[in-house]
Amino acid sequence: MAEERQEKSGEWLEQWRMFQYDEQFLFEEWIAPATCEDFRDKTVLECGCGGGQHTALIAPLARRVVAVDLNTVEVARERNRGFRNVSFVEGDIAAGDFGGPFDVVVCIGVIHHTDDPDAAFANICRHCRPGGKVIIWTYSAEGNALVRRVVEPLRRLFLRRLPRKTLRGLSILVTAMMYPVVHSIYRLRAFRFLPYYEYFENFRRLSFGRNLLNVFDKLNAPQTRFTTFEKCREWFSESRFERDSISIRKYKGVSYSLVGVIKGSGLDIRHCEP
Repeated sequence: MAEERQEKSGEWLEQWRMFQYDEQFLFEEWIAPATCEDFRDKTVLECGCGGGQHTALIAPLARRVVAVDLNTVEVARERNRGFRNVSFVEGDIAAGDFGGPFDVVVCIGVIHHTDDPDAAFANICRHCRPGGKVIIWTYSAEGNALVRRVVEPLRRLFLRRLPRKTLRGLSILVTAMMYPVVHSIYRLRAFRFLPYYEYFENFRRLSFGRNLLNVFDKLNAPQTRFTTFEKCREWFSESRFERDSISIRKYKGVSYSLVGVIKGSGLDIRHCEP
């Protein structure tokens, strides 16, 4: 395996020891237009498995899963100890050699937390066979101005110094304060112009615990490099992917769902929107 370039971050291990979730509908929406059936009887590389929550959704369908994470393999392995078709590997998704090539390579909510998203993307594609499918979900630069310009500076200057248990307490307070606004003003169609209007539709679908995790995640992440639409188009170009397979889809105004088939076979439909 290639030498790791990115340093380990204890924040992620603490986060996934404290939290877990199992909302399959979110995973299905993040990977669309791919579906869970795309994993059936396939070899799958999961780049950035976190606490193993997505591993648990993929493993029952896949023939074999290699789940990679730099920080949280021990947590993910314990939570998925019942699956015999899953191997957990500690490594840097931007630099490691994880075998393969694989039928499907999936990276959900991780590439934007790497030191070098371009290198991570190139390594993801390198592990996918010709005709295989790449699935990525990433935070978008567009629609995230408040987080980028207010939350991120506060996190870098102050929040990283807090004990994680203190940060969890702060996150509980912030989450609770959001409820009255999200369940009143953000229900009115006249206020669709407000930031995060679409995003808060999901907030109302989720439990308090799951919303708490979302808030904690934003305050806890050691770094976030938001992905622009132009970067998505650069990554999922026709030079690398089958033209009719490329899907670049905005999700809830704050993220991108990206799907493509590596050149060598053509599947799916094209869907590309700013």
